[in-house]
Amino acid sequence: MATRADRGRTDWWTRFRRLARLKLVIPILRARDNPHHTARGVWFGLFVAMTPTVGVQMLMVLGIWMFVRAVVPRLSFNLVIGLAWTGTTNFFTVAPFYYLFLVTGRVMTGHWDELTGWAAFATELDARLGADAGPLESLWVYTVGLFEAFGVPMFLGSLPWALLAAWLGYRWTLGLLARSRARRRARSQTH
Repeated sequence: MATRADRGRTDWWTRFRRLARLKLVIPILRARDNPHHTARGVWFGLFVAMTPTVGVQMLMVLGIWMFVRAVVPRLSFNLVIGLAWTGTTNFFTVAPFYYLFLVTGRVMTGHWDELTGWAAFATELDARLGADAGPLESLWVYTVGLFEAFGVPMFLGSLPWALLAAWLGYRWTLGLLARSRARRRARSQTH
């Protein structure tokens, strides 16, 4: 018999999965674009999501979309999908990602002696937050503080993760759309 704590965890996990499906998967399945157009939306959204730019990620995707449409229209992507997938990182999930980026960047630059543990990283993050600031000002102080403290290694360390996540998201989206369209065709042939 499941305990109350088990049900609470299950309920949380179930709600999370439903929300992810609603916000990330269903828009992909409903897109009527060419599969590559939709998959490029996931690619750009995940690429930007996996950079240390929380707070301006949606604006970055919009800027990339406008640039790509003007300069290289054949590489255009589904803007709504791209914007949605930036939500995979957010103000609540950013700390573990930023720590991963920092460690990766320090390893990439050969600064093994500067690897710090999570506690030191978390303390530095807390010290950089603007306690008396409002939400937008706090986000700005947070972002500027991160770059002052960790700068190039964090940004550099995010690039392999951004490329990997973007590529995996692109491939996953193409597979998802192919399976979905095959099921739809099979259903229409049986009726």
